[in-house]
Amino acid sequence: MTTEPLQIAYSPCPNDTFVFDAVAHGRVPGAPALDVTFADIDITNGMAERGEFDVLKVSYAVLPYVLDEYALLPCGGALGRGCGPLVLTREAGADLTGRTVAVPSERSTAYLLFRLWAADTLPEGVGEIVVMPFHEIMPAVRDGKVDAGLVIHEARFTYQEYGLHKLADMGEHWERTTGLPIPLGAIIAKRSLGAETLERLADAFRTSVRAAWDDPEASRGYVMEHAQEMDPAVADQHIGLYVNEFTADLGEDGYAAIRGLLTRAAAEGLVPALGPDALAFP
Repeated sequence: MTTEPLQIAYSPCPNDTFVFDAVAHGRVPGAPALDVTFADIDITNGMAERGEFDVLKVSYAVLPYVLDEYALLPCGGALGRGCGPLVLTREAGADLTGRTVAVPSERSTAYLLFRLWAADTLPEGVGEIVVMPFHEIMPAVRDGKVDAGLVIHEARFTYQEYGLHKLADMGEHWERTTGLPIPLGAIIAKRSLGAETLERLADAFRTSVRAAWDDPEASRGYVMEHAQEMDPAVADQHIGLYVNEFTADLGEDGYAAIRGLLTRAAAEGLVPALGPDALAFP
């Protein structure tokens, strides 16, 4: 049994702080102790590829590169419906063929969903892909530095403030073509921790999210402390969109969505193929 605190990294976004509040603050009996680091998803994806930290919140798109060392936990992550990334432009109905598009990470699930959408809808392809921090993307589109931007997180609720138009919803396209929920963020933990610790982690994260649902006010201070000056109403929308039944347990539909995304992405040559037992837990 592990006695040292486990090194965990997740984002400061409201869905993560809401989910992990109880366990991070020692309010889940029997849970492993955690030493928390905050990092945006592009950073944690890189940490996973380098084998850093015991537990990480990462993009599902990075799983094919890290599942030899890490196990996918069946809870704590972000899947859902109606919560996919958006492609935004200055002009309504713009044609992106050969255009420059800003994306938050080339290892992100958002980028995978974008590539799959583009393969279906833009036969001649887009032009240059530019990676930039997600909070810089909408200003860059507004200011004409790029032709379009792929946005995530609370940008779903705020893009109109930048005078931008929604060209396409990657989640709508994914759901329409597959019928499956949208896999966004995964919780992974090192296999070397052992089956017992992995099970304890999964139980602790399930308990933590249910505690947050039972008493939302208990997590509010932690959420708003790290919400980067976000309006509390937007933070609540963010939590409502990204924390759902799949956060408590992936279930059959969740696993089908993950395997569906990564299988199709592998067929397009975007990621390595998954082994038959790659998603097994523990």
